[in-house]
Formats: sequence, C-alpha cells, structure tokens
Amino acid sequence: MARFCRCCRNFCHDFKAFAVRGNVVDLAIGIIIGTAFTNVVQSLVNDIITPPFGLLLGGVDFVNLTIKIKNFVYQDQPPVVIRYGKFIQTIISLLIMAFVLFFVIKGITKLRELTARKQQKEENKKIEISEEVKVLCQIRDLLAKQSSTEG
Repeated sequence: MARFCRCCRNFCHDFKAFAVRGNVVDLAIGIIIGTAFTNVVQSLVNDIITPPFGLLLGGVDFVNLTIKIKNFVYQDQPPVVIRYGKFIQTIISLLIMAFVLFFVIKGITKLRELTARKQQKEENKKIEISEEVKVLCQIRDLLAKQSSTEG
C-alpha cells in the first residue's frame, strides 16, 4: 500500500510539473483564442459575406442551397438533402482562417528573425576587442619581442 501511495504521489508530482509548464498553458490559451476566433470568422461568413453574394445571385440564401435526392429505397421516408450552401460557407470560412493564419505565422517568423539578428549583433559586439585592449596587446607583443632579443 505504501508503494502505491508513493507511486501515486510521484505521478501527481510529474503531472503537476507537466501541466504547469509554459507549453501546456500556451496550448490551452491558443485553443481558447482559436475557438473564439473561429466563431467570429463563422459569423463573418454567415452574416456578412454570404448574404451579399446571395443577393447578387438573385436573392439566394446560402443556407438554403440544397439538393434533394428522392429516397428510392424507402419510399415513405423524406428525401435525402445535400446542403451544399453550408459547405460553401464552410469553405469560405476555411479560406479566411488559412489567410489569417498565414499572416500570423509570417509575422511570428519575422519577429523570430529580428530577434535572432539582434542576438547575433549583440554577440558580435561582445567579440569585438576595444581599442585599448588592442594597444595593450601590441605593447605586450613589443615587450615580449624586446625581452627575447635581449636574452
């Protein structure tokens, strides 16, 4: 029993360490924001983008665009309905999401490149030797040369 409690305690400790790590928290925040953003994009497509397209197509409501296939197997059942209007709205949502994510990832990549360049410049500055150190090195070399010719 004591071994089981120790094992359970170790598991709880490991799980806590995993859950508190930044990656898991970042992932959870990303999922929440992604869900909210998806809802906004769906509303944009359903309520703002597709109604004008429907108006241009002669007052068509995309949600009601369907193909009804008569049910040949069960004659007394209603027809099978293919809702291609909703599918078109989903494709538009996907394209908008892909477009936005492309620019987000492009921006993140640009920021990473800028950060990497800045770090590289800082490392190069650290490597550069100041003029005083260069002069001291020359004096050291001259003194070493002079002492070797005297000996």
